[in-house]
Amino acid sequence: MQLEIQLDPVEARLFGVLVEKALTTPDQYPLSVHAATVGANQKSNRDPVLSLGEDDVEAGLQRLEKKYMARRVFPANSRIEKFCHNGKDALGVDAPGLAVLAELLMRGPQTPGELRSRANRMVTFESLDAIMSVIASLADRGLVRRVAPAPGSRAERYVQLVSPDLHPLEVAAGGYAGAAVAPSADLEARVVALEHEVRRLRGRLTLLAERAGYPFDDDSDD
Repeated sequence: MQLEIQLDPVEARLFGVLVEKALTTPDQYPLSVHAATVGANQKSNRDPVLSLGEDDVEAGLQRLEKKYMARRVFPANSRIEKFCHNGKDALGVDAPGLAVLAELLMRGPQTPGELRSRANRMVTFESLDAIMSVIASLADRGLVRRVAPAPGSRAERYVQLVSPDLHPLEVAAGGYAGAAVAPSADLEARVVALEHEVRRLRGRLTLLAERAGYPFDDDSDD
């Protein structure tokens, strides 16, 4: 499914930064053009690291505004305009979903285990099952999709679809993808993902059986 909203690389980074700062440093949010520039260019939690000028950032924020993905505000006691994201209204996504989407925009395709570890700084995910529920919801809305594991890994990854082709799906040897997650976490993520898929397919089978007039006998031990 092709999304109506598509972001270029600068817009994608800035939207991710706006979401991140709203959730991690709400007392410093909304962001000025200068603060957004610093956030876009910071070296931690970013891949790739960029070097954008304030003119580039201001132009990117204006484009986000035209796409209804951001808006400018004039907070009380502030002499300069600032910007905040409009992700909840524009995409229909709540804070946990926005946190996952922001991580994918700012760091590229990741496994559920990586997403849980990294997005926890924005929203607490108590378990892999919790973050898989969020991922499934985003996938249903056409905002993310599952992709093949990184070379040398067996863990599935997910990529965002708001800015297609933003990050390469193949990771060079020594790259960051998969490096921060232990094999046991990857295995647990795969099991949780399979459980979600089984529940989704079981739900579809039940619905089809009801429509056909045949009750679906589920003898599972859930």
